[in-house]
Formats: sequence, C-alpha cells, structure tokens
Amino acid sequence: MTSLTLNGVTVNFPFPPYDCQKDYMNKVIECLQKKVNGVLESPTGTGKTLCLLCATLAWRDHFKDTISARKIAERLGGAEMFPDTPLSSWGTAATDGDKPTFYTDVPKIIYASRTHSQLAQVINELKNSSYRPKVCVLGSREQLCINKEVMSQESNHVKVHMCRAKVSTRSCVFYNNVEEKSTDKELATSILDVEDLVKFGNKQRVCPYYLSRSLKQQADVIFMPYNYLLDPKSRRAHNIELNGAVVIFDEAHNVEKTCEESTSFDLTPYDVTSAISAVDRLLLEQAKEAGRGDSEDFNVESLSSGLKVDITTIAKIKQILLDLEAAIDSYDPGDRGITKPGIFIYELLEKAHVTFSSKTVIYEAVEQISGYLSGQSGLFLNTSGLQKLADIIQLVFCGEPSEKDRQQQMHANTTHFKVHIHRDTSYQMKKQSSDVWAQSSSKKQGNVLSYWCFSPGFSMQDLVSQGVRCIILTSGTLSPLSSFTSEMRIEFPVRLENSHVIERDQIFVSVIDRGPDGVHLSSAFDRRFVPENMASLGNTVANLSRVVPHGLLVFFPSFPLMAKTLDFWRANGHADRIESVKPMFVEPKGKGTFTEVIDGYYNKVNGSESKGATFFAVCRGKASEGLDFADTFGRGVVITGLPFPPKMDPRVVLKMQFLDEMSRKKAPGLKYLSGQEWYRQQAFRAVNQAIGRVIRHKEDYGAIFLCDQRFRNADVRAQLPSWVRPHVRLHDGFGNVVRDVSQFFRVAQKMRPVVEKKAAAETCATECLPETSPSGATSCSSYRGSLAQKAKVLDAHLPSLKRKRLNEHSGANGMARICLEYECEGSESQRRPANLLDALERGDHRSGPDAECLGGEEKAHRLSTLSLQYDKRMDDELRGGKRKIKLVQEQKPSISEEVSEESKATRAKKFLADMKKSLSQVSFDRIVQALQTYKKTDNLDVLLTETAVLTEDTNTHSLLRGFYQFVRPHHKKTFDEKCQELTGQGCGYRPDHSLSKDEKKAAMPKSAADRQPAVGLSSSSACSQLNTQQLNKGGHHLTQQGLREPQAGSAPKNELHATFLADIKKALGAEKSAQLFQAIQCYKKTDNYENLVTTVVSLFTERDENFNLLIRFATFIRPYHKKQYKEMLDALIGQPVSAADVPAVDEEQQREALPSSPLKTQSKISSFFSSSQRR
Repeated sequence: MTSLTLNGVTVNFPFPPYDCQKDYMNKVIECLQKKVNGVLESPTGTGKTLCLLCATLAWRDHFKDTISARKIAERLGGAEMFPDTPLSSWGTAATDGDKPTFYTDVPKIIYASRTHSQLAQVINELKNSSYRPKVCVLGSREQLCINKEVMSQESNHVKVHMCRAKVSTRSCVFYNNVEEKSTDKELATSILDVEDLVKFGNKQRVCPYYLSRSLKQQADVIFMPYNYLLDPKSRRAHNIELNGAVVIFDEAHNVEKTCEESTSFDLTPYDVTSAISAVDRLLLEQAKEAGRGDSEDFNVESLSSGLKVDITTIAKIKQILLDLEAAIDSYDPGDRGITKPGIFIYELLEKAHVTFSSKTVIYEAVEQISGYLSGQSGLFLNTSGLQKLADIIQLVFCGEPSEKDRQQQMHANTTHFKVHIHRDTSYQMKKQSSDVWAQSSSKKQGNVLSYWCFSPGFSMQDLVSQGVRCIILTSGTLSPLSSFTSEMRIEFPVRLENSHVIERDQIFVSVIDRGPDGVHLSSAFDRRFVPENMASLGNTVANLSRVVPHGLLVFFPSFPLMAKTLDFWRANGHADRIESVKPMFVEPKGKGTFTEVIDGYYNKVNGSESKGATFFAVCRGKASEGLDFADTFGRGVVITGLPFPPKMDPRVVLKMQFLDEMSRKKAPGLKYLSGQEWYRQQAFRAVNQAIGRVIRHKEDYGAIFLCDQRFRNADVRAQLPSWVRPHVRLHDGFGNVVRDVSQFFRVAQKMRPVVEKKAAAETCATECLPETSPSGATSCSSYRGSLAQKAKVLDAHLPSLKRKRLNEHSGANGMARICLEYECEGSESQRRPANLLDALERGDHRSGPDAECLGGEEKAHRLSTLSLQYDKRMDDELRGGKRKIKLVQEQKPSISEEVSEESKATRAKKFLADMKKSLSQVSFDRIVQALQTYKKTDNLDVLLTETAVLTEDTNTHSLLRGFYQFVRPHHKKTFDEKCQELTGQGCGYRPDHSLSKDEKKAAMPKSAADRQPAVGLSSSSACSQLNTQQLNKGGHHLTQQGLREPQAGSAPKNELHATFLADIKKALGAEKSAQLFQAIQCYKKTDNYENLVTTVVSLFTERDENFNLLIRFATFIRPYHKKQYKEMLDALIGQPVSAADVPAVDEEQQREALPSSPLKTQSKISSFFSSSQRR
C-alpha cells in the first residue's frame, strides 16, 4: 500500500500510482474541496475507477478528521493540542470554513454507473483498496426480490404492486425478517454487490430489496444505476436524499441519453387501450357488486381489499382515458408526423380534463386502481397503460405553482421539450387480455403521442436544485469536452483530458481505406450495401482474422447493416473464410441470449486448441459498453464505419432542429452545439467507446483498424481520443497493413507474454506449431499413461524419428541415394532429433499420407529445400559459431552411454508427445518459441525464464528436467544446477556431458575421415563431382558454392518460373496477372520490396485457394528479403511457414520439370542438415 498527499489529503493507494493517476485524483479532490462540478476523461485501462474511489474516500476521511480536530479545539478553549500542527493545517477549508459542522454533515457519496454489472466491477475495485466504508447497492425488485410468488408474475408492474400488498399485510416472510437482520455483523462489515445481497438474503431468509433500503440510511457510499438518480420517479420511489451529497457518474458518456430518455415518453394506442380495458374490468366487477344492493358491505370490502375509490371515480378515470384517446387521434399526422412546442402538452391533456388543479386526484385514483388490479389473483391483466398515465402526470405536472405562477412554471417545464404526434407503425398490435370489453378499442390503428426531451440539462439542473455538493462526470470517452459540457447546461470548472498509461509499442492504429482488392471501403448511406463494398470489407476482415492473434472484435454501425452484411458474406464465402480461422459469434439484438453468446466467445478464445474467435457487434450495443475484452479476448478492434444516428428518424431530426433553434437564440452565457455538430459527435463518441475495448490495463496491447475511407480526413481523425491520435497510421496499400501489424504483434507477444489461466486441453499432434503464443502451463505427468497412440502419430509426423523406415526404400539411386546414405552414415545421435528444435522444425511440415507413400528419391526431395533461398543465411549462421553437422559413425550418445539408440529415439518421441499432450497449446508454443530463441542466440537465460512456468506445478517438474537432453553441452552444468535449485532434483549431470562434439570426436579411436570411402562407394557416376572429403569436414562446403557446374540436361531455373507464372495466369486472370508481372519487373529494377509485397498480398489474399501461390511466390524474393517475406507469411496464414515450406510447392513442379543436378543435390544435402537453423 502506498500513501501520498494530494491537496493536503492523504490517499492510500494499492500501488505506486502513475502520473496520470495522480493528476486524476488531484482533480477529484479539487472538485470535492471547492464544491464545484468536474468532468474528467481518462482512457480505459488507466485505473480511473480505483482512483475515483480512493480519492473520494480519502477526502471523506479527511473531512471527518477535520471535524474531530475542531471539536478537540473547542474543548481546549482555543489552545493548540499539537503546537507543531495548528488547527489550520487539518484542512478546515474541507469543512466549509467557519460554518459549524457535525459528524452527520459528512457528505454521502452517491456513485452511479450505467448498469449493475458495471457497478459490480466498481465494488470489486473497492474491495482491492484499503478503504472499508459502509456501502449499499440499490436495485429493483426484478434483481433483488427472492419471493417466488412475486417473481413468478409476468409484468414488472404486477410484481411491484403484489410486493407492496404483501408488505402492507406483512405476509412476506422475507420482509418480516428485515428489521432483525439489518444489524447483522456480517452485513455491517462486508462490501456486498447485488449478487452478494441476494446470496445473503437466501441464506438468512431476509428480503434483499428492503434490506438494501434499510442499509441506505447508514451507508457512506450508495451505489446505483444512474437512471435511479436521473429519473425523478425512481428518485422518489427509492427516497434518495441528495442534499449535501457528492454525486459521481461513472461511464458518463451515456448520461446525456439517459437524462433525455428518463424525462421523455411515448404514449401508444396500445397503452391507452390497455388502460381502458383494465378500468372496464374493474367497472364491471364493481357494478356487479353494487347491483346486489349491499353497498355498505361493498365499501367495507373495498377498503379491506385496498381499493379506496368509489365507482364514480373509476368511471371518471375511464372517461379521461377515452377523451385522451380521442384528443390524440383527432390529429392527422400524415407520413411525417406533427410537431408542436413542448407547452402544447398542457393543451392536449386539458382536453382530457387533466390540469394542475385535477392532477393530484387523478394520479392517486390511477395508482389505487392499478394497485388493486395488480393484487387480483386469477387472469393476468396488463396494468402498464395505467402506470404510464400515472408517470406522465408526474412528469408533466412537476412542481406545485400558485395560480399566478402556473403559466411561468409550464414554460419552465417544457422549454427543452417537443410534442410529436405520429401514426402508430407497429401493425402487430400486442395481444391484450381476453376481455371482450377491449375488442373495439384494440382494432383500429391510432396515433402515438411523444413528448421528447432534447436537453440533458433539464435533469442536471434538477439535480443541482436538490442541493448536491458537487457532480463529477467521468468516462473514458467524453471528448470533445467543450461540446459535452455545453449540453449539460451546468458549470464544470474542473476539467481533465488524461493521457494513457501504455507505451507506443502497445497500440497499433491503422486507417484501411481500401480492401485487399483495392475497392474503397465506406459505410456511407450510398455505399454500405454495394456488393463490391461488402465483398471488399469481407476480404479485409478475413485477412485481418489471420493476422490478429486470439480474439478479434468487429463493430458495425447498426444492427440492420450488420445483419445484411453477414448475410452477404455467408452467401459469397467470406463468412466461411473467417470461420475457418476464427469462429464467428454475433451479438444478438435482444438481451435474452447475449450472455450465452459472449460466454461462448470467451470459451473459444480460451480454448487451448483454438486460434481465437471473432465477435461481431454493434456500436452503442452491449458489447461496446463496459464489457471486459482484456488481453487475448480483444487483441484487435475493427471499426467498419461511422455509426451516425438514423438521419430520417423523427427524434433525430427534431433534436437537430432544437439545437439549431437554441444556437440562433444566442442566450447570454449559454453556448449550444449546432444540430450538425451534435450529429457528428454522436457517431464519434460511439466509435471511441468501441475503440476503448482494445486496451484494458497497463500491460495490455492490441490493434485498431479503421475500415472506412472517411478516416483519412484529418478533421475526422481529430475526433478520435487524444491517446489514439498520435498512433494513427495511413497506409498506401493493404499489404503494408498486413506487414506492419504482423510485426507489431510479433514484437508485442515477445515483450508482453500473457499467462493464461485455463485448463489444459488435448491438442492435435499433426497440427503446425505456431511461432509465438504466450500461455501458462498445466499438469504433465498425470497424462503420461495415455500417450501410446499419440506417439504413433508423432512417429509418422516427425520424419527425423523414422530413419529406419526411410532407409528401407530401395528405389533411391544417384544423388538421392547420396542424400539418404549421408543421412544414415551420420552420427548415431542423428537417428533421433539432434535436438528438440530439429525435430519440431524438420518434422512438423512433413506429415500425412503423402509422406508415407513417397519413394526414396521423392522422399529425399521432400526432405530437401531450395537452398538457393537460404545459403547465404546458413553461411552467416555457421560463421557465427552455430553447430556444424559432421559425419561420425560411432559417436557416443550425448545423454547416456548406456541407453540404446532405439530407446533414445523413443525417448525423444515420448518427450515430444508428453509435452504436447500435457501442456496447453499456447503454453507449448511459448516454450517452443523460447527454444527457437535459444537456438539462435545461445542464450540459456531466455530458455530458463520461459520454462520457469514449469516449476509452478510439481507435476511439470519432470518436463523441465526433460529439456536437459536438448541443452547444448556447455550449458548442461548450469541447467542441471538450476533444476536442482527450482525442483529439488537435478538432471544427472556428469562432466563428460559438457564435452563438445569436436572434443568427443578427438577422443574416438578412429577419425571420421578414415571412413569417407564408405560414403563414396554408394554414389553413382553422377556423384563424381561431390567431394566427400570436404563434405565430411562439415564446413562451408555444404553450401551450393561447393559445386559450380550444373549437371548436363538440367533445366534452367526460369523453366520453374514459367510453370509458376502459368499457374498465376490461370488463378488471377489476364488483368491481375499483368499487374503482378509489372510489380515483379519493377522489383527487379528498383529493389523496392514494400511495393512488391503490397501488390502481391492484395492479389493473392482475395481467395483462400490462392494462398498456395503466395507461398510459392517466395522464389521471386531476393535472399536478403527472404526473412521479411517469411515473417509476413507466418502472420498472414496464421501459423508459421517453415523454411522448408516456402519452396516445397516449387519443388513439386521441379520433380516433373527437372532431373536432379549436382547443384540441386548439393543444395538438398546442405539444406537438409541446416533445416534446424532456418528460423
């Protein structure tokens, strides 16, 4: 725990805060001390919630300490108790100067967020701090009620009234225990969210709903969704006291919308007819009772059953509803509707006899009728229409003005509103009750009365008028702050646009204005459904899904656009391409199945065999708000367009008109956005919120792809968050995007490996090995008994483990036979992989039935590569001291002299199978990458660091010791000591294990040179140029420079090119082939690799079947660009392409077109033995 002093307040923070966190807490304390409002933007991932809680609670503690200091000073009669610490230093300003204060004056903290799931995250953050205030979470009966009878009701209104009825008659056993259990010690000392409250309620048989209301009285911090705070009806229902309170809105980018919606309503024909039906039902029932002549008894029953209105009042309510329906339907709105000023609502309601004078009587009568009907058993009756009428009366007739002030009050209430009457377009009329009385009302189509608020300032000013101490609005996406605050209509003296905590190498932002096929990308209204645009977007997402590891999020501007685009992709094969790499999950429009879909996505990304998943969502949808896509769950975010609000929607049109009217009025001291500015702001705020899914904490990293050509405009990019703008890249072609983002993830994965918390799952032995993928490790030894079948698969999978079978082929002759015998006459330890890397690299790309049925010459062909592509690289590595393969027939085993060659081969097989079986796929990949690095750099520390994860579980200690056989001799001793230290058991090290191969060779009775004729004997005349004496010395003669002249009859290299170019023409067509050939010619002249790759990737990634051509194209790449090209292939294809794979396709062509030549054969030999060094 770290303590720091900010503005005189000591804040306890769980760890040393970053500078941006200090800035944020400073601003929070400034708001609280000066009693002023603040708007604070801090990007997602900067820990703003924790900062907000710690700063606020530290200030509150300081406030209490100041009161204590004052009281002590009063008792001392003005003398200083601590002469060195005068009273003024205790921060008297915090308690508002000389004003007398008491402990009851310590402000309550009201912390509001959008949803209960977001509040649960906030409460978890509070648990991580050192502060333990008394807390309370307010929720609805829907979330907190545990009475099964109440919860079985269909309508929320019925639940409310049934609950009230049970409480008033004390017939709810859970409510009856509230008073006793509210003082429970566990409850007083715990910090509980909604879920915890429900668990406590079930355990103690006490009502969580009323328990939370009871806790509210003593709570220091009250958590609630912010519609409880902004909606006057909810505020009254929950009895929320705001005077002197500190009000905090987290995730405040939604406050504007919530403010407007909480004070707006739409009264549909269905609402009115359902209300009339309910009142009819009650009238019929009461008329029957009254007709019996037992009026006195009837009234007594009415009182006892809760109905306190007579039949005349019920009839009046029905007449009011009928008059209201007639008044609304008296207008002919046409197709576009009728819009009136806000004050028109009073004129309309007056036609139904609802005025300031009659509002109270009508409201109470409607509430009585609604409550009575909800409490009736039997047939369900919809009372939502009656409830809406009661809500409308409360909203429209707020305030209690005198007769002379009434007109002024009406103007004040409706300044920010418009009345809009339009036809009801929901032709599927909702089924009401089976009550025949309602049939006549429900058949016709009527008008909808909409009363819309267009300024969030209406609700904000209402909060200020309640006497709050200050209001703090905070979020990750509030910019531009000036326009946001102008909408709120209250002063915000304290403002902050915070920077991010991440480094430059953690974020990649690219504007993709064209797809791989060169078609412009745009979600503009005239382009969004153009087939070429949707196809190009599909190609873009398909290719990005190959490059981005793990989870990819794709955001569309709207649900209809997403649905239509996905349908097009399914019909045209784009969806299949994406699905083959990353399974697709689509955000549902309703909330019912959302949890299942998002859980499915999380599980798929977490799967040990999975390459990740793609989640398709909508800006402003659930996935873009508050959901956690940290680390692997969100490595990339694709924005497919700008989500402007629907421009023809009446509410959007009227909002823009309202703002334009207010701007023209130019009221002194007030500045309004123009309608167009607001319209643009809505789109960019939704984009910024979606972008915020990618970076969730300080060590997170990810890529953002802005796939709309409008993002190339500087004024559009200026609307992006301040932490994103410096990193935006404008790429000339799609190939450059692929190249750069591949490099970004390669670096990020090495620098910031993530240990996944997931169980091990069995992985396929014939699967290609990803180059890098961070993960954790799981149990090893418990799986060993089930590996026999796996080892058989592995035997076929790794040719280096099946030398005997390879040598059985008698069809090998000529140079191919040289390859085989050279291999077989090699050191005995070569019968198994020389090291784990050799086994992995040589074997992983040679599996399948084809490998089994190849003859000797074809087998040797497959084992070789076109070393023309890699000779220079191999020379460089050999000169750098890499291991040289020498031909020593009787070399002693490097691990143990007592172990037979067969058992060593079996041991290597079993170790590989054990490791792949026992570890998760990503953990296996991570260790493989460490081995790759060790092979290249000879740095044992890298290997020890990455394999340290195997020390966390005793079951994986044996795996760590198993790596001993693959550690180079000069590291054996160090590795053995490290294993002893970490696992308590060594690897059986002996001094002779540290001998190099040269040292072992020198100790042998016969030199390897004496055995050279044995190799030469098996060669045919075609081998006469091969100097085996030089070959066995294992130097640079293993490269193609050893043989200068090709064998007679060999085809020229350009014949291979001709075959490949013919395939290109067939696949791409004449026009695109010409484009490619022009790029190749340009590359030959200018050596501009970037331009070539941009064109190649664009042409070859449009269709999956052309990826083979992309690999074969490596033959045109110059040697010093090979490494870059291979890395690009690895990233694009989604798995590493080994050095052997790149030319393998070309060699298939060569076998038909070219006889073996000494040059090619020499290349085969050298490339075979250098295959382990090609990465």
